[in-house]
Amino acid sequence: MKNVNEKYSVTGVVVDPVSRKKFGAEIFIEDGFIAGIEQRPDVTSPFILPGLVDSHVHIESSMLIPSKFARMAVRHGTTAVVTDPHEVANVAGEDGIKFMIENAESVPLKFYFGLPSCVPASPLEKSGAILDSSVVKRLIKEDKFYYLAEMMNFPGVINNDSDVIGKIEATKKAEKPIDGHAPGITGKSLEAYTKAGVSTDHECSTIEEAREKISRGMKIQIREGSAARNFDNLIELINESPKSVMFCTDDCHPDYLQAGHINKLMANAIKRGYDIFDLLQAICLNPREHYKISTGTLQINDPADIVVVEDLKSFKVLQTYINGNNVFNNGTVNIPEINVAPPSFKFREKHVTGNLDVVCKGDIINVIGVIKGELLTKWIKEKSPVPPGSIVKSSTENDFLKIVLLDRYDSTKPVVAFIRGFELKQGAIASSVAHDSHHIIAVGVDDKSIDTALNWVVNNNGGLCYANEKDTTGIPLPFYGLMTNDDGEKVSELYKELNHRVKENGCALDAPFMTLSFMALTVIPELKIYHNGLFDGINFKQASLFD
Repeated sequence: MKNVNEKYSVTGVVVDPVSRKKFGAEIFIEDGFIAGIEQRPDVTSPFILPGLVDSHVHIESSMLIPSKFARMAVRHGTTAVVTDPHEVANVAGEDGIKFMIENAESVPLKFYFGLPSCVPASPLEKSGAILDSSVVKRLIKEDKFYYLAEMMNFPGVINNDSDVIGKIEATKKAEKPIDGHAPGITGKSLEAYTKAGVSTDHECSTIEEAREKISRGMKIQIREGSAARNFDNLIELINESPKSVMFCTDDCHPDYLQAGHINKLMANAIKRGYDIFDLLQAICLNPREHYKISTGTLQINDPADIVVVEDLKSFKVLQTYINGNNVFNNGTVNIPEINVAPPSFKFREKHVTGNLDVVCKGDIINVIGVIKGELLTKWIKEKSPVPPGSIVKSSTENDFLKIVLLDRYDSTKPVVAFIRGFELKQGAIASSVAHDSHHIIAVGVDDKSIDTALNWVVNNNGGLCYANEKDTTGIPLPFYGLMTNDDGEKVSELYKELNHRVKENGCALDAPFMTLSFMALTVIPELKIYHNGLFDGINFKQASLFD
């Protein structure tokens, strides 16, 4: 294995994103940097690319602590990630962020952390911590934070909320970029959002929306993750505006990461005929320029962040180098296992069963409608199946299931509503991953299964669970109820098995637990569940279950 202290060379066909040329060459590496490049016309394979960058990812969604995430990512040529730790920040505030940064520093993968801007995600949410403008003003000046992470409170920006604007102004003063989160925002609202200084967005679901945002000066991050997948709708932007586009996964579960990462998106784009140099512009050059990060671009004096691939179709990775360290070599990951003890964190002590009845209080019931492959939901208004005063029950026949939210931080009664789109026929799923405040959330067919799944999560201090009348199975997540210290391959297999159990019991979603986790994300329209009931994600206010 080559490492940063050796002088050595890597030979192959260089795919240079700066000159936009391919040429056989020998790259000389010294002290972790590219010391020289000597052209070799006789060389025809393999192919050498600059290290790949995920421009927006929440490490916590992989269910792996950063050091374990790194071991998975380098297999696919990822050398750097621009990451927002707002999941752990919502649970454990500055202590959680500190854990993520310190654990990330124990491995070679380049983690560029943003400072979470919305903890809680909206003023109406209940989280485990609050990072207000005074905290942001203090922390954003620190070198370990490269940007203000996604500004999800877009109404606060548009309406000049003093605390929100305070965070933005502090970031401008520190001369750091401000990441955005503006699903469906257009026209005058978008103008106000961008004029405030927000510079990126990863929430576009249509190319028209993306084009308007680019015209306002925003960088668009084409997202293809486990639940939200916008690649098909947005990839044409590579032809239209390659300098205004980046790639990201946002949220990817371990099975996704096991199969591929940004290299998988490159292969898909190449298969469709897109230019490799435009893709490298988006994946390598644009994140480096926008976030002012120290990533390699295959130039002399650059950090030796290098990916060697078998061909320019499959992008099968043979070797990955980060700062001259050979971190992946022909199937072997050369990053040591870092095992740390789970930190302490606040988590409710118990769940009392038998509190899931819903009494009808109106003629119309408001139902959350899942949109497959999107974080957005539909707001379904339908006639109540029973008269006022009667108990409303789930119906597998009509895909009308209960969704339950259990406060993570206090032993209060559960919030119960209804959802359509999971198509589960038996049992229930529950999770302590529920963006962004991470209360405990469940969807199920019958109350007994829901109670069983919720109790499993509570008793394990966090995790994912499927339960039915026959048995119960789950994955414990002892790190803040979000992550585990287990090996990524093991977690991936357990997760695939758990998903299979859910799907064989009727669920029609590709990623049921990932989709479940976003049903509590109040900053994504239209209708969600939160600790006080239903939430109107269009007007940012509480909604009633019955009209």
